[in-house]
Amino acid sequence: MDQDQGASRKRRRSGTPDGGAADRRTPDRGVLPSGRSNCLEWDVEDVCGFLRMQGWEKFEELFREEKLSGATLPYLTKDDLENLGVSTLGERINLINCISALWQSPIDAKVFNDPIHGHIEMHPLLVRIIDTPQFQRLRFIKQLGGTYFVYPGASHNRFEHSIGVAHLAGELVKALSGRQPELRINHRDILCVQIAGLCHDLGHGPFSHLFDGKFIPRTRSGLQWKHENASIEMFDHLISSNKLDGVLQSYGLELSEDLVFIKEMIHGVGAHCKGSVWPYKGRPKEKSFLYEIVANKRTGIDVDKWDYFARDCHHLGIRNNFDFQRFLKFARVYEVKKKKVICTRDKEVGDLYNMFHTRNTLHRRAYQHRVVNIIESMITEAMVLADPHILISGSGGKQYRMSTAIGDMEAYTKLTDSIFEQILNSADAELQEAREILSNVVCRKLYKWIGQTQPAADTVIKQEEFDKLADQLVAAAPTTSVEVTLRAEDLIVNVVQMDYGMKGKNPVNKVRFYCKNSPNKTVKISKKQVSQLLPERFTEQLIQVYCKRADKGIVQAARKHFIKWCMDRNFAKPRDGDIIAPELTPLKADWNKSDSDSDDSQSANDVHLPQQMKINEVKTQLFK
Repeated sequence: MDQDQGASRKRRRSGTPDGGAADRRTPDRGVLPSGRSNCLEWDVEDVCGFLRMQGWEKFEELFREEKLSGATLPYLTKDDLENLGVSTLGERINLINCISALWQSPIDAKVFNDPIHGHIEMHPLLVRIIDTPQFQRLRFIKQLGGTYFVYPGASHNRFEHSIGVAHLAGELVKALSGRQPELRINHRDILCVQIAGLCHDLGHGPFSHLFDGKFIPRTRSGLQWKHENASIEMFDHLISSNKLDGVLQSYGLELSEDLVFIKEMIHGVGAHCKGSVWPYKGRPKEKSFLYEIVANKRTGIDVDKWDYFARDCHHLGIRNNFDFQRFLKFARVYEVKKKKVICTRDKEVGDLYNMFHTRNTLHRRAYQHRVVNIIESMITEAMVLADPHILISGSGGKQYRMSTAIGDMEAYTKLTDSIFEQILNSADAELQEAREILSNVVCRKLYKWIGQTQPAADTVIKQEEFDKLADQLVAAAPTTSVEVTLRAEDLIVNVVQMDYGMKGKNPVNKVRFYCKNSPNKTVKISKKQVSQLLPERFTEQLIQVYCKRADKGIVQAARKHFIKWCMDRNFAKPRDGDIIAPELTPLKADWNKSDSDSDDSQSANDVHLPQQMKINEVKTQLFK
């Protein structure tokens, strides 16, 4: 990703958030006599020099008499300017806007050329964070984990995604600030939101979600740990180990409030606040909408999704049906149940359904692709086997395993996707079994696919049942005898939860909309008001089964056991069930194949008589 200093500041910003008001422009400061680029370090004469360059010479003496330095500029309000002697409302607004632009586009900002968002400016404070070892570590963690082994284009990393989220977070908060000045969004709010977007994924481990979703549960059973936990700890470690406290303060941040605010935006407090209790400490309830920008606990609509939808679709070659630029244009803040929340126009409701449909599509076609899950299961298996034999040096020289490095950020900083090559290229005898598994991944000798099914619509397989599924499958012996013995340890049964991000709920029901004819009120829009073609359900489970052994007899037996297990549990008929076990599938009435073009809901009683006779004949042959 290229960096260039100040290249784009010469161009006129025609697309300002509030529709392009002529007076809201980025100031061209030139070079001040002191040479100080950080506005907060300006002395009184630097401030006066800035006013001259912006054409506000008549207010120079007012600022000089009050001894207003750069450190005071972020806190100036229209009332302060009126007390100083800036008499007209228009001049006060324009002057405040001009000063506010200092924080939005500093003179020493850097420009990144991003393949998704084009040329984007990054505040110098964000660049200081980017240039730390803790953030640079994200260059070596694949955004989509094992998906890269299936989709050759999915080679992008958490590094560029995090920069994209910081950019979009800034775009949204600046759009709201420009459109609704009464929200009193200040430069500290903008910086904190951008920093939260930049640092929200600092805690990801090797191969992203593979680490906290598969590896940690296998090696640290019972530990409730997610990458967001590590993001908070890594952020603290980043600030302290690089001595950035003073740098944060030099850009006007207040450590006691703003660091708390940033961490609250990254992790949240679980469920969104209810009633009159305000659970956050970084910002008051009047700025509750700021918590919906990076990680939206209320609706799931946030800039993190916007970036990874666009970025992942670009690299996977999958079309993105959601246009976040339209949301930016229509986003407004309204008070709903005594909390200020981000709302959008009523006509955008269809686009929001497209957004969640895109999420579901990405999970089905990429993130939960059957071969991706096989490969990630193999990588997890290798990492679990290697865990006792790989040590990482942490703080004070203490040694940690991969599974325990999450407790020491110095050790965790060293843990990236490079662990794959470390195992693969090791000559240690203890790593032989793990090395063979990864060698099979590289050479495409993968675990064998057995099949996929689904529980009935009103059935949910609970977490505590997951470990028993392989035993159940082995116990489901088909009526036809098999020559081999199938063992539970030969199988992997993977239960995948598919939803729109809020389990069984429709997330769009949480969104409030405003209308053109009544822009000061918000309304809810039900699914029936949008389209009759939208989903009836918003959650389902997929059950994917693989066999670790490649022996043809074992694989064939596993597939027949799988079909019988699906019959016993009343799971959906596997797509290739009639091919795998043609002697079994006719035994289940509602699985009987029909050539009719009628609706899929056709009952078993509607099966044609000739086919029923054929089924009876098969039963007679099986049970002679």
